[in-house]
Amino acid sequence: MADASRVVLGLGGCVDYELKLTAGVLEELVAEYGLVAAELTSPAAVTSERDLLVSILGYVARGAGGEHFVASAPALSAFANRFPHRETLGGTSVRAGILMSRLGVPSTLHLVSVNDTFRRLLPADSEYTNSGSGDTFYPHLIVQYDKSLRVRANDIDIVAPFPNRLIYVNDPANSTMLLTDDLGDRLGRAEVFLISGFNAMRDEAELDERLVSLKEHMRRLPPGAVTYFEDAAYHEPAFSRRVREALLPEIDVYGMNEDELQSYLGRPVDLLSAEDVADALTAVHRLIPVPTLVLHTKYWALALGPGEYAGALDNGTLMAATRYCHGDDFTDEDVERLRRQPRRPESVAFAAALRARMGEAVDCVPGFELDVQNPTTVGLGDTFVGGFLAELALKGHR
Repeated sequence: MADASRVVLGLGGCVDYELKLTAGVLEELVAEYGLVAAELTSPAAVTSERDLLVSILGYVARGAGGEHFVASAPALSAFANRFPHRETLGGTSVRAGILMSRLGVPSTLHLVSVNDTFRRLLPADSEYTNSGSGDTFYPHLIVQYDKSLRVRANDIDIVAPFPNRLIYVNDPANSTMLLTDDLGDRLGRAEVFLISGFNAMRDEAELDERLVSLKEHMRRLPPGAVTYFEDAAYHEPAFSRRVREALLPEIDVYGMNEDELQSYLGRPVDLLSAEDVADALTAVHRLIPVPTLVLHTKYWALALGPGEYAGALDNGTLMAATRYCHGDDFTDEDVERLRRQPRRPESVAFAAALRARMGEAVDCVPGFELDVQNPTTVGLGDTFVGGFLAELALKGHR
């Protein structure tokens, strides 16, 4: 069996309640709460089920994805219980680890919370270390919706232009993000280290303490180990910069999706315009001057910077597309069938135009042409990261 100590994935994980939005339930809630169209602006804080509904409908209208802290844990449970839902494991590091296990790359997870559900669902070849004392259970609400979902009630009439997913969280363990004492020892044997999860923290002093502690642990990483940082939506937006400034000198590869890119720039980016994307990459790379910047989107994935990452980009794209089509229950045959699928023509044209504009500084892999009635939109970025890191680990990338 491969050695799980070669890949360390952190920093937190959770149990997810996954559900798919349906128009009937949403329309009943709009009527129940007397919601009107003028109220569909992003609430400053989600303190009730009504606020949660307002937030969700605002995203659906835009076809956007996002992640938020919810001040009321009961609001999460109340909303989840209105829909059929299933329990899965979540957190970027955990979903990446589950995918890597499927690909024959076991890992060690750094966790802040475990419970019987977590232990039952974790792959048998995954090791873990946990900073929490005793079992804790703080489920995250993961909301999926399909393209063309239409909600009509009162004076509200909205249609989702794209499928997407939303994450709502009230999780003291992940917001505290304690690190284990043995993290440095584990990093001393690692070839790949994934950092994610600081976006859930809510206390500035605690965040600064964790960043200092993490950097101390990371001093044990062997020369040549690859440190991959995956960005996310911060519950406290100002913390994003604090994390970047503390960790940038330690990061080899910095990953993000199109939502995070556009958030940094404060403007929409035409993801099929080589000119617009080149300008966006230049601007965000000035803000985040890492050796390699990875951007994964619904149309393509790219790496800006030195290094041979085309294979990792392709594997991440393939595995995310497989999840989009088949969810958790994909087979090796599904992967091989998808590998032979044509790429999106507009994405192929974009990749060629971007290479012509930016030269060998950028590798861009076009996404697949997919037409799926009920796609899975949860965990696609996490699955991309798992596919990307699996390829690095299998190739012994140093």
